[in-house]
Amino acid sequence: MTELPRGDFGKGRARGVFVAGTDTGVGKTLVACALLRGFAAGGFRVVGMKPVAAGAIRRRGVWQNDDVERLRAAANVDAPRAAVNPYCFAPAVAPHIAAQQAGTTMRMAVIAKSYRHLAQHADIVVVEGVGGLLVPLARAFDAADIPLRLGLAVVLVVGLRLGCLNHALLTVEALQARGLRLAGWIANRIDPDMANAAQNLQTLHARIKAPLLGTVPHAKNPQPATIARKLDIWRLNARI
Repeated sequence: MTELPRGDFGKGRARGVFVAGTDTGVGKTLVACALLRGFAAGGFRVVGMKPVAAGAIRRRGVWQNDDVERLRAAANVDAPRAAVNPYCFAPAVAPHIAAQQAGTTMRMAVIAKSYRHLAQHADIVVVEGVGGLLVPLARAFDAADIPLRLGLAVVLVVGLRLGCLNHALLTVEALQARGLRLAGWIANRIDPDMANAAQNLQTLHARIKAPLLGTVPHAKNPQPATIARKLDIWRLNARI
C-alpha cells in the first residue's frame, strides 16, 4: 500500500466517506473496517460510524450489534457506542420496520449530531450504511439521504455474485440521481464459485465511471488489516 500523508487535520475538520452496498450481505462492514485500518496505518485518527443497525443482542445491559463492535475495534479513536451507532434495533429486519416495532422514529438530525461529535475527534470518519442504498429509514428519508445530508462521497461495495451487474448499475444510477458523488467502488468476491467472475468484473469496470479501488478475494475468515493492503487507500484519500 502506498504510504499516505500523515494525518494533520485540525479538530472538527474531519473528512468522511460513506460505504454503501449493492445489497445486504455484500461486505460493507468488512470494507469499512479495512478502510479504517488502512487510514490508521497512514497516520490518520479514524473512527467508524453505523448510524442504523438492525440485529442486536443485549450484553451487560447494553444492546450491541456485531457490525458496530467490529467498526469500533477497527478504529483508533475511542468513541461512545451511542455516537457510533445512534439507532440500534434488536430484530434483524428492515430498519424502518424495526423502528416501528420499537415505537421509534429515526431522525436525520440525530444522525447528523452524532456524526459531528465523531468528527470533532478524528481526521476521517468512515460511515457504513445499512442494507442497500435506498433502504427506507423513516417516512421522510432513506439511507441515501445520510451521505447527502452529511456531505460525504460514497464508496460502493459490489458483491460479486449472480445478479451483481444489475444491482451495481442500478445503484450507481440512484447515486447519480440523488446528486451523490461516487469516490470509487470495491468488488468483493462473496461467491467463490461465481461463473465468469472476471468477465463480470470487466463489464462493471467499463460501465462505472469511477475508479475500482480494489478487489477483495474470497476468504473464510477475512481480516480487515489484510484486506486494507489490497485497497487503493491512497487514491481514495485523494478523492474524499
